[in-house]
Order: sequence, then structure tokens, then C-alpha cells
Amino acid sequence: MRLTTKGRFAVTAMIDLGLRQNSGPVTLAAISQRQQISLSYLEQLFGKLRRHELVESTRGPGGGYTLARSPTEITVADIILSVDEPLDATQCGGKENCLGEGARCMTHDLWASLNVRMVEFLDSVSLQKLVDDQLAKGLQVEDKPTLKRAISSMPVVKPVRINAPNSVFALGNMFNKT
Repeated sequence: MRLTTKGRFAVTAMIDLGLRQNSGPVTLAAISQRQQISLSYLEQLFGKLRRHELVESTRGPGGGYTLARSPTEITVADIILSVDEPLDATQCGGKENCLGEGARCMTHDLWASLNVRMVEFLDSVSLQKLVDDQLAKGLQVEDKPTLKRAISSMPVVKPVRINAPNSVFALGNMFNKT
């Protein structure tokens, strides 16, 4: 069984989201920057997570993603399976035709049992446990960044409108009228 980056990144991003969601929606750009995961890759993963109702999206300014359920109700197995990560150690992909023509290999039952144990283990680990583990390790979660506005020491002065000609021709026409 091989866990690819798809499953690893999905779990990592969900931990990041779980750590910060109490401050409001979390942007994928922020997760991308903190976790060094490609933004376009995160967009693909979060599309799948949203379709499996693990996250919810909020559009517009101040938008981003939040967990759709309590982190105690989301398991690592939920996350990995939602991003189409196969959890199968058998050679045949669970089809019981390892040797072709419906014949199973001698170790099929061993690998099938491992599959069951892997899913049981990943299903026993909640997102909340992973979040708590990070906090116990001393991870400091910063508050939601505030939007910084440019502040100038100079007061805003509205321009004075002068009713003057804007060309030589307009100046000439002004003298011809008088």
C-alpha cells in the first residue's frame, strides 16, 4: 500500500484548516503558503473534499473554507477516501483476480486483511486528534490576518477645480467671445 501526495496533502491541509477555522473562513492561498502546497493542487483537493461534504466554501471578500462537520466527526479515512486515494495493498485491487481468470494469489487474504486494518486504523483517528496533537507540540496559531490599509501621514486633500481652458484653441475661443 502506498499513500500518495494526494492523501498526505489533503490530511495536512485539513489539519491546517482545523487549526484556524475558529477565526472564520480560511483561504486556500493561506494554506498553500503555510504548508508549501501548490494552490492549484489544493483547489483540486478541496473540490473533492467539498463534494464529500467535509468542507464548506464561502465566496467573496473574507471568504474561504470551513469544516462542514465537527473535527471530532471527521476521520483520516474520510479525508483520504474523499480525494480518491485507494487504500488497497492487494495486487489485484480487491478484485480477487490476482493471477487472472478469477484466480487469487497465495497472499491475497493477507493483503486484504491488511486493507481492513488500515481502514480501521485511519477511521479511528479523528481530525480533532490531529489538531490537538499539533497544539500539544506547541504549534502557535496566529490570529486571522487583518487587512492592512495604506495609511498616509498626509491628509487627503480634494483637488481644486479650476474652470480654465484646456487648450490653446479653447483659450482663443474664450477671447473671441468677449
